[in-house]
Amino acid sequence: MTSGLSSLASSASSSSSSSSSSTGATGLASNFTQFLTLLTTQLKNQNPLDPMDTNQFTQQLVQFAGVEQQLKTNDRLDNILTASQSASSASATSYIGKTVTTDGTKAQLADGEASWTLEPARAAAKAVVTISDAKGNVVATQTTALSAGSQSFTWNGKTSAGITSPDGTYSIKVAALDATGASVSVDTSVTGTVSEVDLSGSTPILLVGSQKVPLSSVQQIGLSTSGS
Repeated sequence: MTSGLSSLASSASSSSSSSSSSTGATGLASNFTQFLTLLTTQLKNQNPLDPMDTNQFTQQLVQFAGVEQQLKTNDRLDNILTASQSASSASATSYIGKTVTTDGTKAQLADGEASWTLEPARAAAKAVVTISDAKGNVVATQTTALSAGSQSFTWNGKTSAGITSPDGTYSIKVAALDATGASVSVDTSVTGTVSEVDLSGSTPILLVGSQKVPLSSVQQIGLSTSGS
């Protein structure tokens, strides 16, 4: 019977790590009831001349108490996480209609214009800017100089052959060198208006133009260009 008490305690311990809090709590209550029933029966029927060692079931009672505390802690953490996600979702919806600047290389070409913000680590004497379409095909290449700090780069939608590109999503790549010929890293970001927010996943996703942007990628928030 002592082995039965041990197996119940072990079962309760494993349920806390392999099941959800609600399932684990249900299993714990059932196992604890059986544990007390077996313990009471064993105490009633023990040999008076050879009483059972109380240390063992005391340790098992402590084990049950520890598992119960762990399940309660898990419940509290779940509640905190749910509250945090709700707050994040509520905050994300306030971005609708706002202009945001986000990390990224992709921008929308519309009405003959696509813009990016470039920020080189330092001044670049020569920067080769490559524009590619949604399929990865290079459509335009320009060479320019970049000053230190943030600056706007606007592409007029013309290919290297002078052909007007159709509206759509285009990406930018910048290879820059300073006056000594050393490579200069260039951060790129895009600005657009948030039209909707996707809350179906674990983190909110903003729809900027046709691009899906994680909320964590937003660098700056401003008013809508329409003033709303």
